[in-house]
Amino acid sequence: MDDLHPLLIEIGMEELPPRALPALRDALRAECLRRLGEAGIQPAGVTAFATPRRLALLLDAVPSRQPDRIQERRGPAVAAAFEATGTPTRAAEGFARSCGVAVEELERENTDKGEYLVHRETRAGAKLEQLLPEILAASLAALPTPKRMRWGSGEAEFVRPVHWLVALHGERIVDIEVLGLHSGRTTRGHRFHCPQPLELSRAGDYARLLEHDGMVMPSFEARRESILGQIEAEARAAGGHALIDPALLDEVTALVEWPVALTGGFDARFLDVPQEALISTMQDNQKYFPLVDESGRMLPRFIVISNIRSRYPEAVRNGNERVLRPRFADAEFFWEQDRRDTLASRESWLASVVFERRLGTLADKSARLALLMESLSGPMGLDPALARRAAQLAKCDLGTRMVFEFPELQGTMGRYYALHDGEPEALAAALEQHYWPRHAGATLPEGRLAQALALADRLDTLVGIFAIGKEPSGTKDPFALRRAALGLLRILVERELPLAITPLLESAAAGVGDRVPDAAGAVPRVRAYVLDRLRGYLLDQGMAPEVFEAVAAVAPDVPLDFVQRARAVQRFRERPEAESLAAANKRIRNLLRKAEEPVGDRVDEALLQSPAEQLLLETLQALEPRVAAAVEEGDYVGAMEDLASLRAPVDAFFTDVMVMVDDPALRANRLALLRRMAGRFDSVADISRLATG
Repeated sequence: MDDLHPLLIEIGMEELPPRALPALRDALRAECLRRLGEAGIQPAGVTAFATPRRLALLLDAVPSRQPDRIQERRGPAVAAAFEATGTPTRAAEGFARSCGVAVEELERENTDKGEYLVHRETRAGAKLEQLLPEILAASLAALPTPKRMRWGSGEAEFVRPVHWLVALHGERIVDIEVLGLHSGRTTRGHRFHCPQPLELSRAGDYARLLEHDGMVMPSFEARRESILGQIEAEARAAGGHALIDPALLDEVTALVEWPVALTGGFDARFLDVPQEALISTMQDNQKYFPLVDESGRMLPRFIVISNIRSRYPEAVRNGNERVLRPRFADAEFFWEQDRRDTLASRESWLASVVFERRLGTLADKSARLALLMESLSGPMGLDPALARRAAQLAKCDLGTRMVFEFPELQGTMGRYYALHDGEPEALAAALEQHYWPRHAGATLPEGRLAQALALADRLDTLVGIFAIGKEPSGTKDPFALRRAALGLLRILVERELPLAITPLLESAAAGVGDRVPDAAGAVPRVRAYVLDRLRGYLLDQGMAPEVFEAVAAVAPDVPLDFVQRARAVQRFRERPEAESLAAANKRIRNLLRKAEEPVGDRVDEALLQSPAEQLLLETLQALEPRVAAAVEEGDYVGAMEDLASLRAPVDAFFTDVMVMVDDPALRANRLALLRRMAGRFDSVADISRLATG
């Protein structure tokens, strides 16, 4: 088509929230493409751009108008539209009149409900000028921006004040008005390097013009790669490696339009401060990239990404160093002051901080953790005295100046201060690692003491919050119970701790019971909540939902055991025997449900009449010891492999044997044989849940 040209849409504004920029760009692309598609316009491709001051789309091969469309309206049934003489009824005439045509011009259409009058007309497609305002306005309104603002005297609202709008189709301006602005061909470059307006001759020139004349790198990905390359080059020149947090890299990319990396330094004396505090200051407060040596120890250097190519880079460098110096001095002061008191001396401070009104203070929580750690000492092979002391000190670093200034260092500073106080290394590690995993997919606690403390902390929080009726609802989860439950499960499963969940929850409820008398009543709800998180955990790993349901039906209480069973069933499900045996187990359950009398699993061999019955029993008798031994050892894969050999005997049984015969003794014996067979599968999972249909 001659009118296929690139379509450029750019919304220019004041600086956008940096952490939201990629999401805004992706949402704008998705919303515009969806709405254009609904209008019958399918671009050949799309490139999305995002900088602090703009969101833009360049859509390839877009027509100047939407395709012509045939509009169809169905009228009355023919039987109701004409008299017996063929004269149109009022219904037919009214329908024709509403369509603006004569009755004779209406068509007829046969449907499964009869023959109807139909009117079809070709409607010319709307022009871009007619379509774009509504499409763009609706797309912008749908962007994930919780807070919007107004500016000037207009009524327009957006996440930031909008100052220019570009809409070009090839070389032609698409004349539209959105957010109180008329479209044009004028964009803007870098705020400082190119303050003058830039005129776009055609849509396809957008990226080249901005980069070469405007000193703006409009592509988020290209800008990110440029920043990464500059950081790595600066780090090599400084003789170190940069610590590059992906989230920080994205945030910095969203803060600049023309990135320039500079290396700065600081007084080496600050390296005596725990490097986590220095790194936190540089990354969180200043958006700098710290440098470390080959062994991971910090160097007195950092890299900053400037948004300007200055003629005086030393001045920029000195300015960033000057800003960093007092922050490091504060951290140094806090570090020195905190070490004047031991962690243990801060236990009394815990009583002044409320954890939750009904659950008491941090001191109350620490006391509950101590009880839980005592109950975990035996199963996890811990020294009870050391376990109790770890619980008593777990929250003490929250009262330090360093953690007050840097909350993200809770636990980390506990480790440093514990080592300074001469506490055992395992205890110091536990103080830090009991907060692990800090988020989904993060590192788990390593030592058994740390794992026990991490479990105790999460168990107390889960049971306590459920006991006072503040469990998560919808998207509200103020106590991060979803994360706590998932962390609990990951520790139990991935650190291979064979602990049952119900006794753990009951122990936690016993501790909470002093403040919430009916805390034990929350245990079933917490258990269901944890199992629901386990379901999500397994489904995220590619587990089929029916596999989870098959294992849940036999209610294993040990999460590690649950996962091992699920993995065995998932593997079994891929075998050729699985479908037939699952269907057979489903059929067996239906038969047992219909049985009028109770059914046991004792089989009277004297009542076996068919060779198929005898074969199934003999096969079962041969398998049962091996399956029982495999289940006892937790070898569920081996157990399911043995049970898979039942396919042929089971198929033969259902082919040759009538189960629900009139003879009650014979019927009961055959049902007992089937119950016995199904019971062997139930020692792993209810595979009838795998049956389709």
